[in-house]
Amino acid sequence: MKKMSLLLKISIGFVLGILFGFVVGPVAASSSVLSNYIMPFIDLIGKIFLRLLMMLIVPLVFSSLVAGAASVGDVHKLGRIGIKTLALYLITTAIAIIIGLACGNIFNAGAGMNIPTGLQASAREAKPLVDVILDIFPTNPIASMVNANMLQIIVFALFFGVACILAGERGRKVADFFESIANVMYSVTHIVMNFAPYGVFALISITAAKFGFSILAPFVKVIAAVYIGCALHAVLVYSTMIGMFCKRSPAWYFRGIRESAITAFVTRSSSGSLPVTLSNVRDNLGVSEGVSSFVLPLGATINMDGTALYQGVCALFVAQAFNVPLTLQMQMGIVITATLASVGTAGVPGAGLIMLTLVLTSVGLPIEGIALLAGIDVVLDAARTCVNVMGDTAVCAVVASTEGEELNV
Repeated sequence: MKKMSLLLKISIGFVLGILFGFVVGPVAASSSVLSNYIMPFIDLIGKIFLRLLMMLIVPLVFSSLVAGAASVGDVHKLGRIGIKTLALYLITTAIAIIIGLACGNIFNAGAGMNIPTGLQASAREAKPLVDVILDIFPTNPIASMVNANMLQIIVFALFFGVACILAGERGRKVADFFESIANVMYSVTHIVMNFAPYGVFALISITAAKFGFSILAPFVKVIAAVYIGCALHAVLVYSTMIGMFCKRSPAWYFRGIRESAITAFVTRSSSGSLPVTLSNVRDNLGVSEGVSSFVLPLGATINMDGTALYQGVCALFVAQAFNVPLTLQMQMGIVITATLASVGTAGVPGAGLIMLTLVLTSVGLPIEGIALLAGIDVVLDAARTCVNVMGDTAVCAVVASTEGEELNV
């Protein structure tokens, strides 16, 4: 009998988790067995799965980035790949925000909402631009790894990988060592992913039980706007990129990255999905280790198409809910601010909600709107994270193709 694929197992866990959550959620509070034993146990399984994914990130990203940068073998080529990657990330992010604003205007999601006046929400003070730039560069790379500061880890890994090239033969030995570590981490990833169907079931069932259908009803328009916007961005933008640069069909692309997309949707973490994303891009799309090890970890940190689209929709939602008119100039300000904010958004669950405060304050919208969105953020976070990861894979495939790599058929 043919062995069941990991994708099918994850899909089954996903569907069963939704059904279980919707059935159990309404009766969990009245059952001591469910509320005190079964649901906490299921929640524990989900949290263990997330921790296992997070466990992989720092050693996997650092070793694969060092090996990837060193494997390029040419500093000039590495710079060329970096420019292409950053340009594509910024362009797709800006397009995502425009799509988000368009969906927000069409759905008119916040119109007619009866908002209580006593809502309170705290906003983080935005850092000065100089501090944001300085924070990219580590003073202590070991501390950066301990604190999982991904931008600083990426910067140090790139310096380290380039130094391996410049050091010649001795540097090659160090690069080979890190390549071996990276290969070991890929094996660890495979072990962890065997646990994925159970983790997916647990995470989705807890979410479904907690939020159910009732909490979604008042916000159905904003949820629809975000999900439809994400779908449009994925289908239109990524399909066009793949067809134009890679000369492949959209079906080839979406089939190749489906496990990564599902993992991102469930875990709501771009960084946590990185191990699966690396595997899909290399094994299914045929992108080399040199390109994928550079483009994907960078994308998991700075490329947030889905988050940017979400910020566009939600900024309009808040404006409409509070009856604050947004001019075209103010909406263009959202495009610029959300692009920069998405670059600084950590690839962890819920970070987009925090960064939304920066977008709201940039155009003078009430921060109290954050309190409205917090209740459904987990639902929106799933879709935007999925698109974030899909954007990483699309850019990775395009960069590989423009570098002359022959992708899988």
